[in-house]
Amino acid sequence: MTDAVTRGRVNTNHTLETQGITGLGEVYYNLIEPDVITQALRRGEGELGQGGTFLVSTGKFTGRSPNDKHVVRSPSVEDTIWWDNNRPMSPEGFDALYNDMTAHMAGRDYFVQDLFGGADPAHRLDVRVVTELAWHSLFIRHMLRRPERDELDSFVPEFTVINSPSFQADPKKHDCRSETVIAMNFDRKLILIGGTEYAGENKKSVFTLLNYLLPEKGIMPMHCSANHAPGNPVDTAVFFGLSGTGKTTLSADPERVLIGDDEHGWSDRGTFNFEGGCYAKTINLSRDAEPEIYDTTQKFGTVIENMVYDPETKELDFDDDSLTANMRCAYPLEYISNASSTAIGGHPKNIIMLTCDAFGVLPPIARLTPAQAMYHFLSGFTAKVAGTERGVTEPQPTFSTCFGAPFMPRRPEAYGALLRDKIAKHGATCWLVNTGWTGGAYGTGSRMPIKATRALLTSALDGSLEDADYRKDKNFGFEVPTHVKASTVPDILLDPRRTWDDGEAYDRQAAKLVAMFAENFGQYESYIDDDIRAVAIG
Repeated sequence: MTDAVTRGRVNTNHTLETQGITGLGEVYYNLIEPDVITQALRRGEGELGQGGTFLVSTGKFTGRSPNDKHVVRSPSVEDTIWWDNNRPMSPEGFDALYNDMTAHMAGRDYFVQDLFGGADPAHRLDVRVVTELAWHSLFIRHMLRRPERDELDSFVPEFTVINSPSFQADPKKHDCRSETVIAMNFDRKLILIGGTEYAGENKKSVFTLLNYLLPEKGIMPMHCSANHAPGNPVDTAVFFGLSGTGKTTLSADPERVLIGDDEHGWSDRGTFNFEGGCYAKTINLSRDAEPEIYDTTQKFGTVIENMVYDPETKELDFDDDSLTANMRCAYPLEYISNASSTAIGGHPKNIIMLTCDAFGVLPPIARLTPAQAMYHFLSGFTAKVAGTERGVTEPQPTFSTCFGAPFMPRRPEAYGALLRDKIAKHGATCWLVNTGWTGGAYGTGSRMPIKATRALLTSALDGSLEDADYRKDKNFGFEVPTHVKASTVPDILLDPRRTWDDGEAYDRQAAKLVAMFAENFGQYESYIDDDIRAVAIG
């Protein structure tokens, strides 16, 4: 059976057949949201929810599978990939994987979306995403940038992602770790995903791709959210952080314009979003705390992933994490009322590094020197929170360099050097913000109050925190405000030792964390300059 274009628009000179992928069933190109949802319902992939949302479960895979990501080890990338962090796959293994996956696809229906990775036309990447599941096509249509309909007539994909969850890899034959596989081949400009229904693999594979390609153009790829002051894109802030640290929540400030919630680039022209939508965690989501995000869970086309709901009324249960703590919603950026229409901002005026400290040691906010910022950027300390990866059921302290090691194909120093040079060239005030625990470690203390975090960030971004009195933290050397004017944040919260019942217990915990930082940072010793080295040794 040959490919059949049943609906949608496509450059007929660049169909899957012209790419050498033949023998499929029906192929649906660039369906818009109502049509994709119609197909997903027809195929029994999920249910229609309140407001026209799409309710879906991803089965046993409710988070990413970072240990199953592979990069094809070819001469063209041999010297530029961070192999300690990226599992290699032989070209022969990839070729066998491609042949077996496309053979598996024969006779099955597939959905194609031709999309842009990047809001800046000067730096965007044309990406074709081929999915076995219709709802994955809806998801990625939200998450990447949608071309105008007439742009599809001339669209030529630079890279292609093929996602076939029903395909099971053979570790021996395909040179991979398990039956689940995410394989990137830069020579063939292909990404193959199999054995998992978790939709996040689609978007993160494109992020990983951009993280490799953009540094060659002098562009800093960032695992961060971003916003800017109303009417003033020059006043841009970026929020680095891993999943669960608050990137989406804290950037969706109603008093500022949202550029994006997860993935951005920093070029010589400024900041730009890679994506066209948001992928927000919904556990304990409330209309009072996060009204804009909450409202998206009842808007047409929003993908509601792995949430418990009433089978009759379709009412969502935001507190029931029996399926996973990593329940999410995916929606287009325009569903947030204060979202930027261009998804482009200026050079960052403030850089915020978010950490979820499960030790309860770090203060809620600290001001960093450029050298300290580089130290904490390369360290990437946080806690993996429940559900973001398979097997993570409670917060686990971790160091994820550049606040995104699972998505970094290059050595950390490559990204660190870009950030250092851009801070030096454009200037930025850097802050470390702890959204984790206070008054004790995980299990004893409590999560940092979101209202306090928001108040401190507001003071940092409007410049008023610059005028506060500061103390030097004896453990890490950064500056911590002792009092925040015109704020309800209690002074005691600014000094984490005072929030503990036992100050000596805090000191022991702090010493433990400092030692962990020092041990982790040893791997960068030969790559850092004297200023950062001075921070590392205290």
